[in-house]
Amino acid sequence: MAKKNKLRAQTPHFKRRDFLRGSAGAMAGTWLSAWPWQRLAAQEALLSKNDDWDSGIVRHLLPAVNETSFLIKASFKRPLKKKPQLQIRVGNNRKVIEGHLNDTIGEFWQFYATELTPDTQYELSLQDSSGNSLCDTWPLSTFPSPEQTPESVRVLFYTCAGGPEGKYFGIGDRQGNLPIAIRQKLLKRGLSFTPQAAVANGDHIYWDLHTWQGEEAGQLSLAGRNSNFDYSARVMGGSNEEAMKLAAGPQITPLYGTTFRSTPVYFLQDDHDHWENDSPLTYPVPWFQLQLARATQQLYYPEFLPDSKRAAGLPYSTNSIRGELSESFGTLRYGNLLEILLYDVRRTLSVGALNSAFLDRNVENWLIQRTRSRDTRHLVHVPSNPPGWTAGKWGEWYPDVLHPETGQLTTLIPKRHWRQGWLDQHDRIMQSLADMRHRNPLIIAGDLHATGTGTMHGAGDLSFADNPITNILCGPIGTSIRGFPSVVRGVSAAPSQYLDFQEQVPPIEEHGFAIVDFETDKIIAKLFKWDVNSQSLDAIDTLEPYHSVVLDRP
Repeated sequence: MAKKNKLRAQTPHFKRRDFLRGSAGAMAGTWLSAWPWQRLAAQEALLSKNDDWDSGIVRHLLPAVNETSFLIKASFKRPLKKKPQLQIRVGNNRKVIEGHLNDTIGEFWQFYATELTPDTQYELSLQDSSGNSLCDTWPLSTFPSPEQTPESVRVLFYTCAGGPEGKYFGIGDRQGNLPIAIRQKLLKRGLSFTPQAAVANGDHIYWDLHTWQGEEAGQLSLAGRNSNFDYSARVMGGSNEEAMKLAAGPQITPLYGTTFRSTPVYFLQDDHDHWENDSPLTYPVPWFQLQLARATQQLYYPEFLPDSKRAAGLPYSTNSIRGELSESFGTLRYGNLLEILLYDVRRTLSVGALNSAFLDRNVENWLIQRTRSRDTRHLVHVPSNPPGWTAGKWGEWYPDVLHPETGQLTTLIPKRHWRQGWLDQHDRIMQSLADMRHRNPLIIAGDLHATGTGTMHGAGDLSFADNPITNILCGPIGTSIRGFPSVVRGVSAAPSQYLDFQEQVPPIEEHGFAIVDFETDKIIAKLFKWDVNSQSLDAIDTLEPYHSVVLDRP
């Protein structure tokens, strides 16, 4: 408590009430004036103008689905005092789902529908408690059941879509993260290929509460001092809740709006989603920041729906009034064609010398058991931290570090605070993938703010030569200039020296995404990139793949 009071005393002009007022545009001339609070309404109006669908008073809609359930997160332009309803229709059948309040004032609601029919398109509508429509109707489909045999499915993958809105002045001239409008164009280009689902792999927000380098490493950051959370209080309710919404909302709500209403999105959290960069000074995740991460997810984007092949007791899996949900470990299952395993390596990160691991052992066991399974034709690992490459950061699988004299990545000197247990766990998971002879071993990851691909032929003394692992970096959506490793660290991401790794496309620090087709006997991954320094905005609308990876199923 004394430390918190000292920090407040050092920065008396940063008050929580000022943050809350300034976020609405009343505190002109402060640091917060760089944030686009006042443009939020204009952006939403632009989204509505570019979409024939009438969003009414709905601010955002983000769905997740499995074969029998829908989970939809929604927010509204004004609080609703009584429960809204979601109506789900197919033919003459109708199901009515009451909304569950996700915040304390009635702006954020969720709708959890179960006992639906697999592989069925439903018509959805939202009404207030009096039966008045809150927006147009829209379609949403359940996935095929595990017993069904679909011929193909297409999935959109991307990473790092969050961040404060930057400014764009033209080709080669920008400040900060990409403006929301440009991120929207990238996502809409991805959606133009009509994927059945999308995977948003980490870093949906950037509001790090502590500094992670420099003279005040570990102290409150400028963002932390401005928002000035009360770390001794709950997140939900009062000024902490309002401050959380003002920090996270403009990074998520205007970006997605209602554009993904018919495309299920699977949101995987990473370090910045826990309101911190990965630093040994701030991990494991402090309790208050864990509450911030969980509250952000609760309000804005869906948790993972249940899966019969995933242990119900994995960490951060709950069965409550909000449904049977998993916050950090999920499955995208599409019939017997595809299973995607999504796992957050930050939430359960352990830094102890005797028990160090990224993943809780029960999670590791689930991953390995499912990798050995034979009930889907394709199985893909999607971790929040990418195997294969390193930028010399602390919170990576690998021991590579920047040499203080040469500025090059090396394993010849120790990486401070890095743990061997992380690498041991990496090797067990990679070995399970290489042992999967009946499928193509494939990892699709994000986090590194790049797009690229390579093949892992071995790790340390392990050889994967008989069944090498394909690694794909799916591409970032909103990365700022200082988000690219070559800028912030002075070196581009590279394969770890611990690995036997061959790059087909070395990491390219440009914005982009991946479209992956899973067919009966092959996987076709198409990589897209757009260079803010050399390409026009109009080029986004006609982006084509710059590289393709084709994997024929054994």
